[in-house]
Amino acid sequence: MTQVLETEKKSEQVGHSQARLIFGRFVEHKIALVSILIVAFITVLSWSVVGVGSIPGWWHLTYNQLNPLIDGGRPTMSVVPQWLGGEGVFLGEHPFGQDRIGKDYFAMTMRGIQNSLTVMFIVGILATVIGTVIGAVAGYYRGVIDAILMRFTDLIIIIPVIVIGALVGSIASTLGGAIDGPVILGILLGLFTWTTLARLVRGEFFTLREREFVEAARVAGASDARIIFKHILPNAIGVVIVAATLLMAGAILLEVALGFLGLGVRPPDVSLGRLISDNQSSFAHRPWLFWWPGLFIITLALCINFIGDGLRDAFDPRQRRFRPRRQKKVLK
Repeated sequence: MTQVLETEKKSEQVGHSQARLIFGRFVEHKIALVSILIVAFITVLSWSVVGVGSIPGWWHLTYNQLNPLIDGGRPTMSVVPQWLGGEGVFLGEHPFGQDRIGKDYFAMTMRGIQNSLTVMFIVGILATVIGTVIGAVAGYYRGVIDAILMRFTDLIIIIPVIVIGALVGSIASTLGGAIDGPVILGILLGLFTWTTLARLVRGEFFTLREREFVEAARVAGASDARIIFKHILPNAIGVVIVAATLLMAGAILLEVALGFLGLGVRPPDVSLGRLISDNQSSFAHRPWLFWWPGLFIITLALCINFIGDGLRDAFDPRQRRFRPRRQKKVLK
């Protein structure tokens, strides 16, 4: 028993040093670090502008407030330097402009970002937990349990994502009257988007369950739950984290697609996809109604993918891209 405890202490020390190595490799990925800062900035900005629940935001206009049209709804934000006849960085009354009926587009865009991020985080957390548990149990026990869980996973996989999304979006819209719509949408999407992660975790457990430390834990009398979550899962956490970031990027794009199709978040609330859908007829003479939602959609999706790329390089150095400059320095 004493030897087992000493082995666990050593494994914890190795785990701590391994965590430092992973963090050090991730810090070297500059694009991933910048992406984290951008996502954090957009998250704080959207929540602080709109507010949370009964706590109001710092912006003086709300996303559902009607206002008189100013200059045909054009954006009032100016970034022209003063020495060129501008007013420097100036927000104005409506920095992102106004829609056709006078609503402030800055507040509407921030509210759309807030709803999209809410769906993204809920889907990421819920689908990661479900996929990890199902994949871990199937990979560890194999046999009949694995067959049942994987056939259920196959059943979910063969249904097109957009069909599931349409059904989930309509259900979330129906339930959203009593409860927050984006929260319900995120929960329902999370119940159907865990399949890829489950297969990845299952494959990792197939390999890890045959390692010596698992056999040692069994001999020491550790329970199956302890072996799964205490010994095997920490060694597969890299796959879980990387897959979770990619899943979150896909979740925000799925939410945007549902909003564009008129599903998911419904009026008077807004989402980034719904903003583009509601103003698609205004593209020719009011293009700014497309610029801002499209810009934030692309920025969020790219940044999350870059974060996943950095995590992949950190957890698996063999996957790191070849950099000629660094190789030249090493050779010198």
